[in-house]
Amino acid sequence: MREAPADLEIFAARYTTAWCSHTAAGVAEFFAPNGTLTVNNGTPAIGRTSIQETAQSFMTAFPDLRVILDKLVVKDDRVEYHWTLVGANTGPGGTGKPVRISGMENWKRWENGLIALSEGQFDSADYQRQLGGSS
Repeated sequence: MREAPADLEIFAARYTTAWCSHTAAGVAEFFAPNGTLTVNNGTPAIGRTSIQETAQSFMTAFPDLRVILDKLVVKDDRVEYHWTLVGANTGPGGTGKPVRISGMENWKRWENGLIALSEGQFDSADYQRQLGGSS
């Protein structure tokens, strides 16, 4: 883990606070300028603008979004940021259903103390079930 922040616990707590602040640009600031965020093996969001758009999509879908830091696990080649997202899908076109999903981000590369590569994952079938869609 080259150039990871000196205090990962504080970094993760601040990252969580950024998500809860509903300021997508604040989330993107935790990533290197050309950092990458991938969610469930989807198309990577590359660069802060794209990462900000990804974060904003969750914040728009869940206006009351709250992210909880469950745990932080340091491994040889990465940091696992385990989280739980809680909110009601009351954004435009939303189902109005409450959602509580847990997942994690694998922070795999760092640049100057910022995330350079994050691979996120959560149970999309459970997410769809909670939204009231097919499982």
